[in-house]
Amino acid sequence: MITLAEGLRLPTNGLDYTILAIYFVVVLGIGFAAKRSVKTSLDFFLSGRSLPAWVTGLAFVAANLGATEILGMAANGAQYGAYTVHWYWIGAIPAMVFLGLVMMPFYYGSKVRSVPEFLLHRFGPSSHLLSSVIFAVSSVLIAGVNLYAMAIVLQALLGWPQWVAIVVAGAFVLAYITIGGLSSAIYNEVLQFFVILAALIPLTIVGLKRVGGWDGLTDSLNSSHGDAFLTAWKGTGIGEANPLGANWLTIVLGLGFVMSFGYWTTNFAEVQRALSAKNLSAAKRTPLIAAFPKIFIPLVVVVPGLIALVMEPTLGKSKDGLQYNDAIPVLMRDLLPNGVLGIAVTGLLAAFMAGMAANVSSFNTVFTNDIWAAYLKKGREDRYYLKTGRVVTAVGVLIGMGTAFIASSFSNIMNYLQTLFSFFNVPLFVVFIIGMFWKRTSAAAGFWGLLSGTVAAMINYFWLYKQGIIAIPSEQGANFVSSIVAFVVGALVMVLVTLVTKPKPVESLAGLVYGSRSPGMEELPAEGDDAWYRKPALLGWGAIVLAAICYLPFSF
Repeated sequence: MITLAEGLRLPTNGLDYTILAIYFVVVLGIGFAAKRSVKTSLDFFLSGRSLPAWVTGLAFVAANLGATEILGMAANGAQYGAYTVHWYWIGAIPAMVFLGLVMMPFYYGSKVRSVPEFLLHRFGPSSHLLSSVIFAVSSVLIAGVNLYAMAIVLQALLGWPQWVAIVVAGAFVLAYITIGGLSSAIYNEVLQFFVILAALIPLTIVGLKRVGGWDGLTDSLNSSHGDAFLTAWKGTGIGEANPLGANWLTIVLGLGFVMSFGYWTTNFAEVQRALSAKNLSAAKRTPLIAAFPKIFIPLVVVVPGLIALVMEPTLGKSKDGLQYNDAIPVLMRDLLPNGVLGIAVTGLLAAFMAGMAANVSSFNTVFTNDIWAAYLKKGREDRYYLKTGRVVTAVGVLIGMGTAFIASSFSNIMNYLQTLFSFFNVPLFVVFIIGMFWKRTSAAAGFWGLLSGTVAAMINYFWLYKQGIIAIPSEQGANFVSSIVAFVVGALVMVLVTLVTKPKPVESLAGLVYGSRSPGMEELPAEGDDAWYRKPALLGWGAIVLAAICYLPFSF
């Protein structure tokens, strides 16, 4: 899944390991501090819905900023150039704004504890159980990706055996989530966000200085890769060839709409952070606040990939030499002194742990509330479910360790993750979006739409693409096509099934479909929430305009 070249061993010393040890101590300290607020299952799974928007907003973006993204997007930057910014400015920001402005009122207003529980209210137990199983499976698969990738990286950079890295990181994630629940995970994610930036910003600044600043970087890349390498749209016409293997239509529809909206609006590892906010206003602002740092993440992730390509022109040129995945480790090895090197290693480890913790915390919530409590052990006292949640956390970490090795058959980190998203998140988005905007949609349509969309994506990927029945230039392009197929098939099935089945009574859909309201939606803003700079519409449209402006330097 991720391979690093020989010769990347970092010259770490006692100072670097001291910084790493301090970080682990602080992580556990946050877990024990959060434990005091965990008295009920709601406290454990959703922080008692008590956290301020700035905390949940930073946790929202940190949960996504795992080391698989850092290494993977830096690798994509070195391989694809400026095409990589599409994953941020069209592949994230519009969907994050849609989640905050349109979908969070339904999620938070209905007082559900999870995304599958919303489907229970809207469609019934069949869709609820199917979506719960899908969420549980995808959560431990993605948690395993972070854990396995971290083991490979630490083995290459520090010489740690893989099993040591897996046990150490898994044990710490298990400890602080089991002790402090979601609050511990979220406050650690806020810490991890700043640690990650403390690692990446010096790397970017020193790297730019080494290659002669932005002008030196662009001159070198234009000379070696052509003037299209630093543009986002050139060469994306239908029928034109480009390194990404995708045209503007599959980028806009496959990545920008289907895949992006499918991930950001239904991925419970993200939505859970917003559900833990103290009120509806804070819940709506959570993804909107997160959108602003997300816009600028390419500066410290994609740009280092470009810098590494200039400093190491052989990157990705031969199977035996440095690969694109080596971009960040190469810069760490060549540019950072001891001390700063320790911060960088800590930042990578923090990123892996943030990604894993986000998925483990979503797994324990969905499994306990939506599978165990809903179908296997109903009606028990709250203390029982609190204890179950802690046990399930341990189980989730152990399963994550096992599923990590499934990813070893994939040659690129981001390809694997995008494949999972096309299988699991896109069909869920189809069900949500149609069920939310079409009152007539029936319960049976929700179940069959979800199942058919998932199966269609898998058929397209494993049979049509992998068997060579249809020609798609790249794995990323295949994922974009799988997402479109999942959306179209799921939508068609939902429409057809709805037309021949009985819809739910309109009175049972209050707060679950667009145009209706539930009592939770009538919640008055807390003191200060009505300030102009906290208006969700202003934050949301401001993020979209800013993302569009960021495209301008890469469009000509």
